[in-house]
Amino acid sequence: MAGLRLGPLLRYVDGSSATVWVETSRPGTAEVRCADGAGGTAGTFRIAGHHYALVEVTGLSPGTATPYEVFLDGTRVWPPAEDPFPSLPPSVIPTPGSDDQARIAFGSCRWASPPTGEHDPVGPDALDTLAARIVADPDGERPDVLILLGDQVYADETSDATREWLAARRDLNEPPGSQVADYEEYTHLYYESWLDPQVRWLLSTVPTCMIFDDHDIIDDWNTSASWVEDMRATSWWRDRLLGGLMSYWVHQHLGNLSPAEAAADPLYAAVRGSADGTDALRAFAARAEADAATVRWSYRRDFGRVRLVMVDSRAARVLAEGERSMLDPGEAAWLREQVLDGRGSYDHLLIGTSLPWLLPHLVHDIEGWSSVLCRGDKGARWARLGERLRRGADLEHWAAFPDSFADLAELIAEAGTGPGAPATVCVLSGDVHHAYVAEPSWPGRAGPDARVVQLTCSPVHNSIPRSMRLGFRFGWSAAARRLGGVFARHAGLGRPPVTWRKTDGPWFGNQLMTLTTRGRSAVLRLEHTREEEAGARLRTVMETRLSR
Repeated sequence: MAGLRLGPLLRYVDGSSATVWVETSRPGTAEVRCADGAGGTAGTFRIAGHHYALVEVTGLSPGTATPYEVFLDGTRVWPPAEDPFPSLPPSVIPTPGSDDQARIAFGSCRWASPPTGEHDPVGPDALDTLAARIVADPDGERPDVLILLGDQVYADETSDATREWLAARRDLNEPPGSQVADYEEYTHLYYESWLDPQVRWLLSTVPTCMIFDDHDIIDDWNTSASWVEDMRATSWWRDRLLGGLMSYWVHQHLGNLSPAEAAADPLYAAVRGSADGTDALRAFAARAEADAATVRWSYRRDFGRVRLVMVDSRAARVLAEGERSMLDPGEAAWLREQVLDGRGSYDHLLIGTSLPWLLPHLVHDIEGWSSVLCRGDKGARWARLGERLRRGADLEHWAAFPDSFADLAELIAEAGTGPGAPATVCVLSGDVHHAYVAEPSWPGRAGPDARVVQLTCSPVHNSIPRSMRLGFRFGWSAAARRLGGVFARHAGLGRPPVTWRKTDGPWFGNQLMTLTTRGRSAVLRLEHTREEEAGARLRTVMETRLSR
């Protein structure tokens, strides 16, 4: 019998069209039918025994929220005939209208929620609680888009249920043990994460943008050239990486593309044009593993007068010591082009990067110090120490690539200065399991006309040890800043092109940030999950105006 294995996920949406992603139980034609007559169809494509479709929906009316259903070969598969949660409202496709308001929610780092009714050791899931709020008030506030900034699945930190499933499939005493090993095991992670009933409904009715971070592949992915060399020497790494890139392309990247971009993608054409696209996708992933510059995972989305440029700060790195860069030359040129294209056509610029640009000052200085040691400036013994510290303490953010840190500072200053400058430039990040707002200044020169802020929000559903909480709190302190200066002087680091201060935070717990824009005004809100007698709720802990 025809059915949905996963989805639907509402991905790209503009004023008249949208894309809806599904995984089906068998090959066929997937169809989206909207209540107003809009719709679309797409044949499924096959990857490693699984069947997927990305349906382009056309004929939508701007400024509407249109209920839809999904059919496979004429049989309705969404909403399901036996809905375990019949109180959930219909899935809708919301399209932007002439109103210049945009409401953008974002966060990162989400462990899958435990099955309904089971105790959640890390507290309520922010996506579950967001879904519950929308269900309780379907006509109330909801995000226009949800940006997921990395670690959508954890390939290296599996749940008890997943470990049990893996043990029935292979010997967990053999590497990679209880971590996932290949494409099929990745699909299980996505089922576990996205089949939660409320999250499944949320993803069917709120458009999403996504980018990977390290845990989508493995902790500290692409930390250094020697790290990559060590991983390539293992017996299991190649299948793990190729499976991770293949599953990311299918489950996350494809939906980031506009219909026109998807239609122009040669890999998508090859996969759809063959009876089985597995070999084509695996060859693509192998090329990406061998030479990251052959693939672009970054993308741009415009939401009215808000521009999002999502940057791949994991796979696009140059790792050779002495040449280290967060972005390869082609990626850096692309970022500059997207940021500066049509200046004056957007009021707010969002630069999405899973890794924060501005960190606690002590962390920033230690990462810069380690980069100098690893480069060999202090000799081989210091270089070995630097590499151990870099891997052990996760020292691989923008600060660990000092030239890239400075280049991004200069690009932000250029984009935010002069005629046509936006009202705000916001760097959206996650990864570090706490939330904060930091604001840079450019010493010795006039700063940008735009207000520039680092907005970091993590986790959506995860935990952080008490020791790390204390460490991050100390890392923002004046004493830590002075201590960081000791490391910077030992490394011979010059002053960075920007200084910055934390203006809000840090906050810990499961949380989401929401940026609401109207014209050139922007308001930022941070909400935490709270377990209350009536159930889990999102509660506002900070709200501030970024621009008027």
